[in-house]
Amino acid sequence: MIIDRLYEEVENKGNVCIGLDTNLSYIPAVFLNKYTNIEDGIFEFNKKIIDATMDHAACFKVQIAYYEALGIKGLMAYKRTLEYIRSSGCIAISDTKRGDISDTAKMYAKAHFEGDFETDFITVNPYMGMDSIEVYMDYIKNKEKGLFVLVRTSNKGAQDFEYVQSSSKRRIYEIVGEKVQVLGEEVLGNCGYSSIGGVIGCTTAEDGKKIRENLNKTFFLIPGFGAQGGGAKEASVYLKNGNGGVVNSSRGILLAYKKYENGEEKFDEYARKEVMKMKKELGFAESK
Repeated sequence: MIIDRLYEEVENKGNVCIGLDTNLSYIPAVFLNKYTNIEDGIFEFNKKIIDATMDHAACFKVQIAYYEALGIKGLMAYKRTLEYIRSSGCIAISDTKRGDISDTAKMYAKAHFEGDFETDFITVNPYMGMDSIEVYMDYIKNKEKGLFVLVRTSNKGAQDFEYVQSSSKRRIYEIVGEKVQVLGEEVLGNCGYSSIGGVIGCTTAEDGKKIRENLNKTFFLIPGFGAQGGGAKEASVYLKNGNGGVVNSSRGILLAYKKYENGEEKFDEYARKEVMKMKKELGFAESK
């Protein structure tokens, strides 16, 4: 199962997930101006980041919105980025946050687990009910694919719905997490975790220990590190023996070059440096 591959990547390389949320403004002008086509500029920027960091990153997360916003050329850069990640032997997570009734979800599954935009994992939104997720099961069971389901996110608005208490005094995110784990038990890997994971933000460590204990078979995608305010102390709460999750950083890595004078010319080297710093903060031992 795909989760076993991801688990092994964490064991060997650490917990860093690099977010390729590539806004055009993140690409140094001196680099982007080499290309007449934004598709090529975005892809070549992503490629340099991937090449510089793949030996220290467990996976790469590609947020589709940054590419959709640029139309066909942007989506071509998205396609080429996914292909390059996967052809390099790395794991790709497509951050699509799809969530719709089952017939529509079948088309989302086909769109992102086959064809031009094929990826290894996608993120999905469960708030239309579990039938909007169950339709992905064939791909997970039989085609080496996986999901990360939104459980407790890293944004401020998470308080609006995810923290609301039910009549049984349980928060909505706790109920969602439980349902995700129950469904995930159908697709457990040899590592003990499921190919249906959960998105758990690290902008707060509140109830972190409880979440990790309750969702003991659920692998976490952990956003919120760095620019969103989460740190290694908060993120580490959601790991177990150094595994059980990947911690995403996007702007902190893509824009690391801005910390250095004339850093634009070596943006990939500074991205690598930031990844290695993040690994150390998260407690990964190179001798592991």
